[in-house]
Amino acid sequence: MDMDRSGPLKGIRVLDAATLFAGPMIGMFLGDFGAEVIKVEHPRGDPVRLHGLSKDGVPLWWKVVARNKRNISLDFSKPEGQELMRSLVETADVLIENFRPGTLERWNLSPDRLLEINPRLVVVRVTGFGQFGPYSHRPGFGTLAESMSGFAYITGDPNGPPTLPALALADGIAALAGTNAVMYALYNRDARGGKGQVVDLAIIEPILTILGSQPTVYDQLGIIQGRIGNRSAGNAPRNTYKTRDGKWVAISTSAQSIAERVMQLVGHPEMIDEPWFRSGGERVKHADELDAAVGGWIAQRDLDEVVSRFEEAQAAIAPIYDVSDVMKDPQYQALGSIVSVPDEELGAVKMQNVMFRMMGTPGEIRWAGRRIGQDNEAVYGELGIAPERLAELREKGVI
Repeated sequence: MDMDRSGPLKGIRVLDAATLFAGPMIGMFLGDFGAEVIKVEHPRGDPVRLHGLSKDGVPLWWKVVARNKRNISLDFSKPEGQELMRSLVETADVLIENFRPGTLERWNLSPDRLLEINPRLVVVRVTGFGQFGPYSHRPGFGTLAESMSGFAYITGDPNGPPTLPALALADGIAALAGTNAVMYALYNRDARGGKGQVVDLAIIEPILTILGSQPTVYDQLGIIQGRIGNRSAGNAPRNTYKTRDGKWVAISTSAQSIAERVMQLVGHPEMIDEPWFRSGGERVKHADELDAAVGGWIAQRDLDEVVSRFEEAQAAIAPIYDVSDVMKDPQYQALGSIVSVPDEELGAVKMQNVMFRMMGTPGEIRWAGRRIGQDNEAVYGELGIAPERLAELREKGVI
């Protein structure tokens, strides 16, 4: 494993003391671009190790979310563990935690105290509902954010129940927001002469933000958006359609020119001349007839022909993939979106690559998630703790 790092965040040290999933993903994103991320894991193991599928007892989700992280074990609910944590904080630029509000304070590790130890520290506090307010002490998970934000209410069939995503969507969105917050805080500290600070990240808020104009529409017009299946509230035709050979495609007509090309392609140019066709909002009112025209044309053709004809017409379409399709798609292959990462336990493991390409300071995945406490000797040794003392702490269950 090559510990040498490059990337725009080289020299930034991050303590990732969070679990499930937004906090650890912030650490993952920062590590992808060169930050030294130290995963601070309870000696009994992070809950992510028990989440999802494993191979030969090796947790696969852990391999992704803990990539590029050095791994130490530490129980800082114990006084000796708190002492070690304070020593680690002295060396850090960022601390990520997701305990319920008041927990760090109870463990003598309040942000105020940590900022006294290290005034340059950025403390990212990730919780379901934030650090204050009537729900702040409730346990918070992404599922609750997907529910309370309004996302689940508008997702699904009009005649069916509200639908939750089959992935940690709110956590992932919160992680992207939290990574932004870290970078804003570091920029303020390093480029503008500022100090460290506390970031209060509530998982219920970033997903609410990406739901667009719903609060504004409700405020101004009193309209509550409902479930419309795979259609769009802003344009039509937009849906999923089944091909003759049993495959599925999705199309989008957000641009007026694309909508016109689609209707020309499927043999209904007369609709383009209708007054209601001139805007996406008006086309939505005629979604049934537009879907009938588009869906009928697609149903008479196999997937390859449908995609080819749409591409020739420069209309927007994509096949609906499962993960096996993603892995072999030539565009993903050209971008390097899936990468094979060397691993001590699995030999090699494929996972999503860093999310974008920076031509001057690219990100990189150096290794997958490691074993519990695998870097204890190295990291604690850097703090000047002797092997004999580490053995004592291990015997006490502190590390």
